[in-house]
Amino acid sequence: MLPIHSTTAVYMMASRRHGTIYVGVSGHFLPRIAQHRQGLKPGFTSRYGVKRLVWFEMHEGIVTAIQREKSLKKYRRAWKINLIERDNPNWNDLYPGFFREDGPLSHLQTPEPSL
Repeated sequence: MLPIHSTTAVYMMASRRHGTIYVGVSGHFLPRIAQHRQGLKPGFTSRYGVKRLVWFEMHEGIVTAIQREKSLKKYRRAWKINLIERDNPNWNDLYPGFFREDGPLSHLQTPEPSL
C-alpha cells in the first residue's frame, strides 16, 4: 500500500452498509471524494445518494489505477463486499479520518457523523 500523499486512488463508495456501491478512480483522490459527498456533479453517486467512502487503494500512477478499477468493476458484488469488509467490517465512512488528528487531545474532537 502506498502512502496517502499519493493522489491517485481506486475507491469504493456506498450509500449505506450493503447499499449501492460505486467503484471509481481519480488522480485527485480527496477532492474527488469531496465532490461525490457534496453531490456537485450529476451522475450515479448523486442519483443514488452514494456518499460514504468505504474502501480505497492508493496507486503510483493513473494507468495501474485504471486497470485496477476496470478489474474491480468486473467482479461480482459479493466479492466487492468481501473486499470492503476485510478492512472495514462496519462500512464506516473513511473520509473524515483524513482530516482528524491523533494525539493526547484527540478525544476532544467533535465526532464525525456517519452518512
